[in-house]
Parts: sequence; C-alpha cells; structure tokens
Amino acid sequence: MALLDKDGVRLTVDDTVATVTLTNPAKRNAQSPALWRALAEAGRSLPGTVRVVVLRGEGKSFSAGLDRQAFTPEGFEGEPSFLDLARGSDELLDATISEYQEAFTWWRRNDIISVAAVQGHAIGAGFQLALACDLRVVADDVQFAMRETSLGLVPDLAGTQPLASLVGYARALEICATGRFVHAEEAERVGLANLVVPADELDAAVQDLTTALLAPPRDAVIETKTLLRGARTRTYDDQRAAERAAQARRLRDLAGLSD
Repeated sequence: MALLDKDGVRLTVDDTVATVTLTNPAKRNAQSPALWRALAEAGRSLPGTVRVVVLRGEGKSFSAGLDRQAFTPEGFEGEPSFLDLARGSDELLDATISEYQEAFTWWRRNDIISVAAVQGHAIGAGFQLALACDLRVVADDVQFAMRETSLGLVPDLAGTQPLASLVGYARALEICATGRFVHAEEAERVGLANLVVPADELDAAVQDLTTALLAPPRDAVIETKTLLRGARTRTYDDQRAAERAAQARRLRDLAGLSD
C-alpha cells in the first residue's frame, strides 16, 4: 500500500517493513528541496508497526545528488533559488538548511532499522542519503563520492558525522576534500558497506537482511540499537551502566514485571 507518492518519493508499507523509493530514474534520482520535504514527510508517515525501512532508488543510479538546477538563477519553480538564499539573512539560511536536513535525520530513529540498497551512483546528497541509514547493502557497480567541495560548498545534509564515524577522520577528510569515487571493494573494506553483491542480487540480499532483522523481538533490537548509538559518546564505565540498565528493563519485561 502506497502511503505517499509525490515529488520523486514513494512510500509503501507491508506490515513491519516500509520501502522508500526514489522515483525519478530519468534524472538519476537527482534531489531537490521538494524531494527532501517528501522524504521528511515519509518519516512522519510511518505506521507504528514498521520495524525496518528499506531505501532504494529506481533505475541504474541510487541518486546522482543535488539537481544542478538549484544553482541556476531561476532555481526550481515555486522555490527560492540557492542564489536567493545566499542573499538572505544568516537566520533564514540556517533555518532553510535545517529544514532540508530533516530528510536525512529520521532514518536513525531507535524504533526502526533503516537499510539503504545502493546501486550505481550515490554522489553528494545521494551519498549523504545512503549514510543517513543504519546499514548499506550495495551493488558491485556502486560509486560513492562527496563532490560538494568541487562546487565550493561543504557536505551539509547530516552526512559528515556518520562518514567520519564509519571510516575515521583522516579517510573522511580525504574522501570529501578530493571528491574521488569510492567503489564497492573499498566501500566494504572501510565500513561504508555492510555487504557487496552483484547488481542483479541486490533486491534478494536486502530481503534476506530484512528477514534476519525482523527475527529477534522488537524491544530487544530497540534497546540494542539505543545502546550502540550512545556508545560513541559515553565513557567505558557509563556504557557498562547503560548496558546494566537496559538489561534490567529487558529482564523485567520478560518476567512480566515491567510497569
């Protein structure tokens, strides 16, 4: 059942699994502010039954990044151009970019696990959208690249933190500063990809992973994801305390003693 189908984004839900699809293959799923608003709306539209969200792009490319029309004087119809935004106040520019970022932030909610199925180009905003997800299964033709610096810009769609977390500061800096392509073998080796498969096996591999993610009890997965997400900012002793508290909740729940 399609809960949303607008501006290059389609959301379908089948009980515990939602699929968000980028639906403009003719433009290699290039992104725009309207698409970002639709992605944010998809996140708000998820039913409470959903445990796994799969993100995919139609056609040969996952997403070739920002639609270059954004940099033309006319921009997108009904939207302020990026040039107009640059002339606005700091407060307006900050608020506008913050709104754009909402399309990239909900994928790591603790109550879901998000899986990006990535084929072909995932460039700039496309790379950052793949990074927004918890897990990435990629085809062997994948080409990741962060090209913002070549345009005189910085990656600003919430992708820098997950990139540095996955590959480390030095490699993240090198990838962003050079704008070079990261192909499948390197993506798997450095932690950008959880799994690399032939392109014609991508859907089956994502389905297998989804099935495995749905096997454990939901509350145990949510508690585990919460623990792992907080591990980077906690001290070792604080993380041990968080583990104890989480396990106490799980034991009481299993014993029927939870509030």
